Amino acid sequence: MRNHTIKKQAIVALVVGVIFLSFSFKSNFFEVAKQLEIYTTLFKELNIYYVDEINPAEFTNEAIKNTLKELDPYTNYFDEQEVEEARIRKEGEYAGIGASVFYDKRGIILNEIYEGYAADKKELKAGDIITKIGNQSLQDMDRDQLSQLLKGATNASLDLEIYRQGEKITVTVFTEKVVINPVPFYDLIDNETGYIILTRFNEKSSSEVKKAFNALKKRGMKKLVFDLRGNPGGSLGEAINISNFFLPKGSTIVSTKAKVKKWSTIYRASNTPLDLEIPLTILVNNKSASASEIVAGALQDFDRAVIIGERSFGKGLVQKYINLTYGTQLKLTISKYYTPSGRCIQELDYANRDKNGKVPKFSEGSISSFKTKNDRVVYDGGGITPDILIGFSKRNETTNELIKSRAIFNFTTDYFYKNPTISSVTDFSLSSSDFNSFLNYIKLSDTVFETTQERLFLDAYKSSEEIKFIDKEYQQIKMKLLQEKISKISKNQDFLSEIIKDQILIRYYYKKGSYENKLKNDSVILEAVKILKNKNQYTKILKGA
Repeated sequence: MRNHTIKKQAIVALVVGVIFLSFSFKSNFFEVAKQLEIYTTLFKELNIYYVDEINPAEFTNEAIKNTLKELDPYTNYFDEQEVEEARIRKEGEYAGIGASVFYDKRGIILNEIYEGYAADKKELKAGDIITKIGNQSLQDMDRDQLSQLLKGATNASLDLEIYRQGEKITVTVFTEKVVINPVPFYDLIDNETGYIILTRFNEKSSSEVKKAFNALKKRGMKKLVFDLRGNPGGSLGEAINISNFFLPKGSTIVSTKAKVKKWSTIYRASNTPLDLEIPLTILVNNKSASASEIVAGALQDFDRAVIIGERSFGKGLVQKYINLTYGTQLKLTISKYYTPSGRCIQELDYANRDKNGKVPKFSEGSISSFKTKNDRVVYDGGGITPDILIGFSKRNETTNELIKSRAIFNFTTDYFYKNPTISSVTDFSLSSSDFNSFLNYIKLSDTVFETTQERLFLDAYKSSEEIKFIDKEYQQIKMKLLQEKISKISKNQDFLSEIIKDQILIRYYYKKGSYENKLKNDSVILEAVKILKNKNQYTKILKGA
């Protein structure tokens, strides 16, 4: 037996040696193998001797994710449950009740109700808190557990206990197939101007855009506003397909450069286009990323569309899903992409963090110019810069922290129950008095939105040994910090009013209502229509005159 073990070890050593020699000039294989062995032996010792029980899955999951944090935010590890969530995002289908949700210690909070699905049929509302499913209490349950409870096979019966505005409600709901359409809305703005919004690049994106385009053409569309605002990206292949709708067969749409040669590729339009002549505007903002930027960048470089809005996000990195053992997955950044003119729109250089972990910008001191097909000058340095810039007031840190919190969601819930009805979908706007009500809500009722300064000050106050002697001073400074917070929020009233308005409209008229309102009131859409109607100006922009 001992001889067998020795032989086995010798074979393993030989194999490792061969691999090491084969890669000695190309990789750090030995160092990787060494570190894996160190981790394995450490983990074994911890598992045997540590005073408390260790959950191997949680321990390893956390270790892997902390390791990947040092790379870029798009390189991620998915355990078995997260693989399913990634599949849903990719395919746009799952079995559930038809609602987006988030989680806290109370249970599952319904964030948005999808029109026509099970949750809507049972008159569930955004803001409802599911506290129990069957006999299972959801209180203090971790997120991974909660995320699986409303998904599974279709036609599964779920007995829900719901907390709504101080009351408990019980309802039985049946799961069904939920399809997330990447084109949730399209319509004619006027007799000849079409509007299509694409919210994500999943496997259905190009087919749904094509379907919407053909439907609008049949209704008389002669011009198109294509809305990519807020679209975080997704499938590279779908971005290529959609760009191909408006570019000639054979056109270079995007190229990628990678460490692995086979992943350095030039992607060209391979299909017959839908329409090479229709006047086209593309809307982008600071949340239009990745695949959205590929489409906007390609069509801008070919002078095929006028880009309108804010500078896009600046994500020029391409990811690939790699299957690992035991049903897990690695989403790995493998390359950077470049627009047809040669621009890399990646803004942040994750490979060169400073000693404090801060990520520098590629664009700092090194912005380069490029030429479009018509010799218009465009630039790299992070994101796609629109041909016509239309934006909101510059968002400050306090506003960004507000958006990340649930304060707007909670205010909207409060607004919905205080106002049984609102004006028609196209006429509704957030008045100044409504915005002041929001500010008062933040002052008097909000318990979830804390600025960094407020949080640090509270921590310092709690840690003080003289806490009972400084309470008066604490309350005074606390009030000053609150006033400062309200002042900074007020400076972004234009931007925040649009977010709040959209959230309110969704409560009364579903997501469709928000889009219908935008067709009549959105300043960027209205500017796009104006440009499309002015043929001379449209042509002048694309010719760089």
